[in-house]
Formats: sequence, structure tokens, C-alpha cells
Amino acid sequence: MAAVFTQTNEADGNRVIAFRRGPDGQLAGLETHETGGAGDGVPHLTSQGSVVLTADGTRLLVTNAGSNDISVYAVGSNGLELLQTVSSGGAAPKSVAEHAGLVYVVNTGDGSLVGFRMSEEGLKALPDGRVELPDGADPAQVGFTPDGSRLVVTHRGGNSIALYPVDVEGRLGTPTVQASSGPTPYGFAFASNGTLVVTEAFGAQKGKAAASSYRINGGSATPVSRSVGNGRSEICWAVVTNDDRYAFTTNFADGAVSRFAIAPDGSITLEDAAAGVSVEGRPGLRDQALSGDGAFLYAIDADAGRVFGWGVGSEGELLPMGSWEGVPKTVAGLAAS
Repeated sequence: MAAVFTQTNEADGNRVIAFRRGPDGQLAGLETHETGGAGDGVPHLTSQGSVVLTADGTRLLVTNAGSNDISVYAVGSNGLELLQTVSSGGAAPKSVAEHAGLVYVVNTGDGSLVGFRMSEEGLKALPDGRVELPDGADPAQVGFTPDGSRLVVTHRGGNSIALYPVDVEGRLGTPTVQASSGPTPYGFAFASNGTLVVTEAFGAQKGKAAASSYRINGGSATPVSRSVGNGRSEICWAVVTNDDRYAFTTNFADGAVSRFAIAPDGSITLEDAAAGVSVEGRPGLRDQALSGDGAFLYAIDADAGRVFGWGVGSEGELLPMGSWEGVPKTVAGLAAS
């Protein structure tokens, strides 16, 4: 089904909220589904990737930061079916990633990465699939390179980006660590050619938000464009359009979506610092997702308790479609089919 998914992150029982998406991008038919776990109950979950669709669109993965587990849903034409709620193998899982049935979760409470394999029934932990992160890493997101050969983790605490080689069994090797071009690397997204776009929150300094791009060469990340500022504040979340031409980033502190152009060589340039706006100057805009066909962009506004939507034009322009209520202020994570 064409839908948009988010989680409530409520401490007394986490839920997935599913909106049905029409051909015109409008959302309706709000449904809620218990995860079988609990959120941490804190507004503004500090991560990207807490709600993720598998690449084939048949499974939805949701982290339960308060109960230390992951919920797995089957996604069908009639909606969601909870298949499993399984231990994350650590404390406070806040980001999860999948590639070809291999799944890794980052546990922020104890600083660990834990691997799983997907089956028809759900997730099964990998033998020797746990890796400890450096002390003080403060990870923000975990994700795979497009070919699945590397696992990437942004370390806010260490101002660095770690790339772990992935072997044929799905286990992780010794990482290569690249210093971030700017402080507080947070969310990231890949273009299909391996260009990596990373947001930099600059320690929440007002007006200092930026994004950098990197080329993945073997096991290393080579900076291409360093700290391209957008004049906004608290940039944290990133997506790349299906045609690899643009990256959209959300700025939590001032309600704006910025558009960066991505060149074939991996360099990025700021095209529009406020390509889309929820409410100018109001904080709360955070996790975002593109629809499967790339035609629509959605973002949650935690402080407003709404989901905002835009149509995506041929040159990356964002065309406001409105907003939809029904999410709590603890809302976190966003995925769209």
C-alpha cells in the first residue's frame, strides 16, 4: 500500500501511526498499531532512522528506545501486521538499517551495533554480530552503502564518520574512521553512485547549520564538499531524491527544508535554504521521507503534532500540499512507500 509511517515513541506503549497516501499525495485513513514495546517518552528522539522500510517494501522496522527492542511488521495491501518484537541486543536502540535482508541496529544507551538476518518470521540475531562503539561516540544514524559492502555510523560525540566493512556472513570488520568536515555529524543519505550527504548540526549553534558530501572509495570516505552552510539552525535529517540530483535537509530550529544540488562528481551546492517551510521560525520540523516514487516529500513537525507534505517538482522545487494532525509531540522517525 502507498503509505507514510511514523512512531509515537510513547513511554507507556509505543505505537506505529500509518497514513494512507492517495495518488495526489494527500494523507488520510490514520491507523495505529501497537509495537509491543515502549518508547523513551521524550520529545525529539535523537536519531535518524528509527522507522525504516526494507528495500523491497515488505517489512517495516521500528526501534523501541524505552524497552530495548525492535518491532517487525509485514506490510501488505491491507495494512500492517506485527510479526515480532525482538531484543535489540543492547540499550536504547534509536536507528536501524537494512540491506538485502541484513539488518543492523545502533543501541545508543550502551554504544553498540548489533546485526540480524531477516526471515519470513522476523529477525534472528547474527552469531558474533555485536560490535562495541568507541566511548563517547553518541551515534546518530546507522546505514548501508548502496552496494551493502559497508555500514556507516555517524558519531556526534567524536565528530566522525565510521565505515565498517561487511563480510559475506554479514559480520563487521575493523572500521575506517573519517573526521567529519563539520561538528556534530547527524543524519545522512546516499545517492545511488555512492555519494554520501551528511548533515552537520554544529552543536546547535544558531545559523551554523551545514551539510557535507563524501565519495566512498573502497573502505574510506573522501570529503568532496566541506560544510556547505545554509544559514539555518539545527540541521539534522537528510534524504536524496530518486534521480540523485538533490538532497533535502530539515532544520529543526526554524521549520525549513533546505535543497542542495548534487553534481555527478559528488559535490553539493545550496540551491534554496527554505525550499519548504512548515511554519517559518517555529521549531519542531525533523524526520523526513520521500514517497517510493519520489513524487512527494513528508516531514514530521513534533512541536506542532503534524505531518507536513510537499510535491516534488522536476527541478527539485517543493510545492506545499498541507499538513495532517494525529501525531503526539513525542513522534519520531518517518518512512514512506
